[in-house]
Amino acid sequence: MKVIKTIEEMRRWSRSTRARGETIGFVPTMGYLHEGHLRLIREAKKHADRLVVSIYVNPTQFGPNEDFERYPRDFARDESLCKQEGVDAVFYPSNEEMYRPFHKTYVITEDLSEIMCGVSRPTHFRGVTTIVAKLFNIVQPDFAVFGQKDAQQAVIIKRMVEDLNFPVKIIVAPIVRESDGLAMSSRNKYLNSRQRKEATVLYRSLQLAEKEYSGGNHDPESIKQKMRRLIERESGGKIDYIEMVDAETLGAPRPGEGDILVALAVYFNSTRLIDNTILKIR
Repeated sequence: MKVIKTIEEMRRWSRSTRARGETIGFVPTMGYLHEGHLRLIREAKKHADRLVVSIYVNPTQFGPNEDFERYPRDFARDESLCKQEGVDAVFYPSNEEMYRPFHKTYVITEDLSEIMCGVSRPTHFRGVTTIVAKLFNIVQPDFAVFGQKDAQQAVIIKRMVEDLNFPVKIIVAPIVRESDGLAMSSRNKYLNSRQRKEATVLYRSLQLAEKEYSGGNHDPESIKQKMRRLIERESGGKIDYIEMVDAETLGAPRPGEGDILVALAVYFNSTRLIDNTILKIR
């Protein structure tokens, strides 16, 4: 496995791989890898001859009062895990390499980035789409795999790829959960023992939504209110949002016509966790 730290070397690697007629799969991460990331890596390996994983904590997707400085980092461990999973190249650039002095250009997906997580994190998706566009231009993958846990991000990336004509197929892999249902996240390490136990209510609230919907309750406000009551009753979490939207467009849900995304974000002290489920109508 090769560790690559510069854009030029990454491009040379990609060019030589393509010259051999091999396809490239790509999994962009911010490191501190867990089983959820490893599932993305395994999914990517199914679709491509060679696999690149990027490890880069992108500063432009963090707000001024967010956890950029304390975001967990452990490159030695990440490198070892990538080797074990048969990754061919790890792209591990510095901030100076990715954002040159006087960087002024950003990619913005209008409307989709202004709802849900975009309300409390107004610059977040601008940073996400910008860094993913840069990584696509550098790595030149045929396939890229993202996780369903970041459902809004996945929809936004798909829209960016279509609108800007990136020749990259986007694959969205299922959420990976702990044995008690909590969605795997690098930020879970911030939780103390009480918060960790209480955070399982997020998944239970999503299961409640599934049960309500399958039982014939198709009223989004009714379902969201029941979810809210459950979370407030069984945890000290502060709800950022609970939304039910069309799973493909993030617009108003269309019961009976399109799958519905039920998504939420909840703060446990300063730790913000997200989760979601999709209500299938077909």
